[in-house]
Amino acid sequence: MSIRIDKVVTRGGDGGQTSLGDGQRVSKSSLRIEAMGCLDELNAVVGLVRTQARDGTPVNDHLKQIQNMLFDMGADLCQPMTEKADKARRIESKTVIWLEQQIATLQEKQAPLTSFVLPGGTAAAAWAHLARTQARTTERRMVALAEVESLNPSLLKILNRLSDYFFVLARHFNSDGKEDILWTPS
Repeated sequence: MSIRIDKVVTRGGDGGQTSLGDGQRVSKSSLRIEAMGCLDELNAVVGLVRTQARDGTPVNDHLKQIQNMLFDMGADLCQPMTEKADKARRIESKTVIWLEQQIATLQEKQAPLTSFVLPGGTAAAAWAHLARTQARTTERRMVALAEVESLNPSLLKILNRLSDYFFVLARHFNSDGKEDILWTPS
């Protein structure tokens, strides 16, 4: 796919509306645009997590794949599920399986949890926890949208797995859980 962006400033959104992938104009406050914005925020946080993962490592490579996947999810989301958009590129459920495999691989070295884990430890783990919470926020926005419009069901499954992925990634960054900060009830 070749993409060319000649103009960044279009003024098309100055009135509070934007265009979806099918050309439909919608309010920037719509649930769909809110969900797309949350995906964008999640992608930015994943970029920050990547700054903590060494180049050329499997984790950095997986995070780059996740960033591309988040763009694919945005492309899917910007095309409403209508007969007209049936030929739109949709993200597939095989992505869920790939995420589950990454989670299992990361968990192999981690001891079972005996307490809840507080966000923190290393800087890398703290960023991964922020990505986890942003994945949950995005999931909530997507659920709200799914309650009023049809969505690709794979989107919600992927977001649910992503929060799990970032949790085990945070533990990975905390020496596979050895440096986790555990919750101590007051």
